[in-house]
Amino acid sequence: MLLGTLGALVAFNLPELGSDPWPFRAPPAEARGVLAPLVRVAGGEWDPGLLRAAATLAAVVTALAAAAVLVRGRLPRSVAVAVAGVVVALLVLPGVLLQVGLREGTAPWFHDNDSTYQIDIAGELVRKGETPYGYDYRFSGLERFYAFDGSVSAQTRNAQVALRHFAYFPGTPLTAAAWGLMPAPFDDYRIFVTLLTLAALPAALLFRGPLGPRLALGAALAASPLAVRAAWFGTADAPAVLALVVAFALVVRGRVTGAAAVLAVAVLLKQFAVVAAPFLAVAILRRASSRARRTAAIAFAAVLAAGFLPFVIADAGALYADTVVYGGATYRIIGYGLAGVLLEAGVLDDRFGPYPFGVLALLVWLPLTALLVRAQLRSGSTWTAAVGFAVSVLVLFFIGRVFQTSYLVWPVAAGLLAGLLFLSERHAGGGSATARDGSAPAGGATYAKGQAASGRA
Repeated sequence: MLLGTLGALVAFNLPELGSDPWPFRAPPAEARGVLAPLVRVAGGEWDPGLLRAAATLAAVVTALAAAAVLVRGRLPRSVAVAVAGVVVALLVLPGVLLQVGLREGTAPWFHDNDSTYQIDIAGELVRKGETPYGYDYRFSGLERFYAFDGSVSAQTRNAQVALRHFAYFPGTPLTAAAWGLMPAPFDDYRIFVTLLTLAALPAALLFRGPLGPRLALGAALAASPLAVRAAWFGTADAPAVLALVVAFALVVRGRVTGAAAVLAVAVLLKQFAVVAAPFLAVAILRRASSRARRTAAIAFAAVLAAGFLPFVIADAGALYADTVVYGGATYRIIGYGLAGVLLEAGVLDDRFGPYPFGVLALLVWLPLTALLVRAQLRSGSTWTAAVGFAVSVLVLFFIGRVFQTSYLVWPVAAGLLAGLLFLSERHAGGGSATARDGSAPAGGATYAKGQAASGRA
């Protein structure tokens, strides 16, 4: 299963690696710093061929591992882990390092995504003691991104709505502020995102079950085509996705207070993680005593408060306008969701016009989510929480104003998480986890029966 998954990841990634970047008209990058050799090999320009060569090497590593299985009958555990790590790294790292090196050799508004560039700026503002919410980004350097050649016009400064809003919850600027202390060029926020993308592989080992399937699911979490593209292109979902995976791993290990705290971290990093809250809450409800539940609720609230309060005190109105109103009502309609379909069909006539997202959320998404939570309660299996979250968040994306293809990393990750949870429950063989937060669980989950799996890959 592991080698088949690694081979599939290489096959799915290789043809598209490095494709469809931003159409920058930048001068050739100067080879500077520790990434200079990579920039020189690429000729100072974005070169998808380098990424695909690395992916081809990953295919060779996978093939050699398969040959070892044919000769020896199996892979030792340490070799299986090493092969998975090498293949994932060869798929994820080259594109990120080349992008960062090219950016270092040109200017900060080249070879980056506008969102991660803005996150870098937001982190710098936090280090200076300022809030990134309500800040005027029209003279920050970000405005030079949108012409793709480094120039700027008054029209861009006046018309580009992203220059007047910062859409991320407080965990993102806080982590950017800390990461920005790294030496250049590794202070680029994409390096932080990439490390947490790679961390999805060992995070899968926090779950119980046979090693091979866990490594396979972890590799798919870390190196799916969506995750690989997100790392080099510059979409910052990986930290929150990783936190969500860890939160569920802690639940199945009975550490419900830690799970609640880590879920709060996920929410602070990305609004979408809020959708997972009711499903994780039900999982905790079924596993923990009333005392442990209260402790978990307090931990969740305390972490959220610690992240939000400084920005609420600084400017609560700007925080709300940037993180809630901007995404739900201000941002233009883009993508392949319902809003985009209605726009193409002529039902809506303006990308910036009104769209009844709130009504749709109340009439469609909220009842559906309630039904999914009820189904989870009735099933008694924790893996149904991840399935419910996958369905709920996908429907929420579909009815929203914006449906970026990068958002699909969330339901895909949730589906893989469901597999990890199923393995854990099967490995438990019908036993119930004990809440390790000072009390015994009030009631255990119902587990699928199965034999304890071996550690072979």
